[in-house]
Amino acid sequence: MKEETRERVEMRFRTISLFVFVIFATAITLMPFAWMISTSFKPEDKILTKTPDLIPALDVFTDTHYVKLFDQVNFMGHFFNSLIVTLGVTFFSLAVNAAAAYAFAKLHFPKKERLFALLLITMMIPMQVTMIPSFIILKYLGLLNSYAGLIIPGGASVYGIFLLRQFMMSIPNSLLEAARIDGCGEWTIFWRIVLPLCRPVLATLTIFTFIGAWNDFLGPLIILLEESKYTLPVALATLNGQYGTEWGLLMAGSVIVVVPVVIVFLLVQRHYIKGLMVGGVKG
Repeated sequence: MKEETRERVEMRFRTISLFVFVIFATAITLMPFAWMISTSFKPEDKILTKTPDLIPALDVFTDTHYVKLFDQVNFMGHFFNSLIVTLGVTFFSLAVNAAAAYAFAKLHFPKKERLFALLLITMMIPMQVTMIPSFIILKYLGLLNSYAGLIIPGGASVYGIFLLRQFMMSIPNSLLEAARIDGCGEWTIFWRIVLPLCRPVLATLTIFTFIGAWNDFLGPLIILLEESKYTLPVALATLNGQYGTEWGLLMAGSVIVVVPVVIVFLLVQRHYIKGLMVGGVKG
């Protein structure tokens, strides 16, 4: 009885300790976001003070920064630019990565394994190395200062191909062979059998791709030449003046940038968590 009581006490202590740790880690993680939201509703003279407060008082609470953001900075135009580029990169990337992963996982062609190994080797090459060659190629193709110049290069991801290929390898070949015997072509098998089974992993890849494209700064900065075509990260960078920064305006813009990412995650979180669990079980 004493041993059982001791085990229960130890188990309860571990549970409480873990609960306290999770709360502490969550508070640390959310603190910058809370401070960002709070700063976006403060007037400029109340942001940099000796005794800053996390929750602004009602008498200083203002939405001036959000009004100025849409009236003077053309933030809505930059928002739609980001939306077009991000959705284009996400859908194009999912289509290309899924098709390539299916070929590497279930089709047979010469030198397949060597080609896949070569593809994986490219993950070790920093993006900065390929930046100038990519710029020159896009220049000769006439894709500079266009959305296509951002969407097409982002349409293939070695990580996405690898992630989907590893999951597709776990799909039984007998299932695909049965479909072929029934007269299904490769496109029908890919579209009606393989892709529905890969839904959790596709949701995970969707979040990664969407966040990466939405927060991309270097690509749009190099490819886009006109300010009217700037995406949100580049437009936010222009808010940093040479002699000063309007922190309230910058924080208001940052809040708006974060909102779409949170919405996308909430929409696909069920499939995303399932994809992580499946990936963890399958190794």
